[in-house]
Amino acid sequence: MWVERSPAVSLAPAYGADGGATPFFVVINPGSGVHDAAQTREVLARVFDEARRPAWFADLASPSMVARACDEAAAKAQKAGGILVAAGGDGTLNAAAQAAIAHGCPLGVIPQGTFNLMARDNGIPEDTEAAARALLRASARPVQAGMVNGQLFLVNASVGLYPQLLQDRESFNARFGRQRWGALVSGLVTLFKWRRQLVLDIVLDGRHTTLVTPTLFVANNRLQMERLGIEERVAAQVGENRLAGVAPRPIGSWAMLGLVLHGALGRLGEADNVQSFSFHRLDVKLRRRMRSVKVSTDGEVRAMAPPLCFTVSPQPLMLMAPLAGEEVARE
Repeated sequence: MWVERSPAVSLAPAYGADGGATPFFVVINPGSGVHDAAQTREVLARVFDEARRPAWFADLASPSMVARACDEAAAKAQKAGGILVAAGGDGTLNAAAQAAIAHGCPLGVIPQGTFNLMARDNGIPEDTEAAARALLRASARPVQAGMVNGQLFLVNASVGLYPQLLQDRESFNARFGRQRWGALVSGLVTLFKWRRQLVLDIVLDGRHTTLVTPTLFVANNRLQMERLGIEERVAAQVGENRLAGVAPRPIGSWAMLGLVLHGALGRLGEADNVQSFSFHRLDVKLRRRMRSVKVSTDGEVRAMAPPLCFTVSPQPLMLMAPLAGEEVARE
């Protein structure tokens, strides 16, 4: 499953700015975004070969193998004093981050998704070759991760309408292919057929209250909050041992569409029917008895047993980040 593609050099660990001969264990999602996995592998192998950096690549037949490959790569990286490198979108990076934290190794990122919010928030180039060259000079630094019921998330997690939007979009894509217009049509259909309101008993950093909302959105990404136009006081605290919560008040489909447009224009925080807050820990109990509830984490939807606990992970992700002065500007 693992193929070496660079010169045989010492495998001695060498963390730090120069990297030395620290080996890379690379997992490329064959189904991420619009990028061709073979082409991505060719670019990475060439860049690492030129730098005489040892690198092993996982051979994956389908995206379903990504999580297992990341776990194996992280275990090998930990044993060799190396670095797990993941090329893919948010879902791929989520699986890689969980493996890196579990095995105690650093994570290098090659962004291959649509929005690449995690990479952009940390100054990592979106161009494949530029990201690979930056990785050669990168150094490990702790980066905050969020958790919900033990499941890690790097960008966001949510319950209610948003996970349903994601699930319906995937069903639409399976029938008609991945098209931008398809995502828009699917989203509108879901938006106008959704009638459910969540009644949530929550404990927000020790304070009890009730929240009625069509969806609860929890963010671990400051750039995403800024782009949505969430209140600056709330957005600025994301990453400072705190997460951000966003919840619309109960509204109809047309009003919800208006909120979507506000968010697209970066003015969601100006809407009167949106509440936002920051927290370290948020406990959520659903009034309606349910054996499981759909929860999305970094774009992947799974069933979780309530109650839900959103919190900052006690263990940070050690991310291989560009050196000071080499970061790409956050946009």
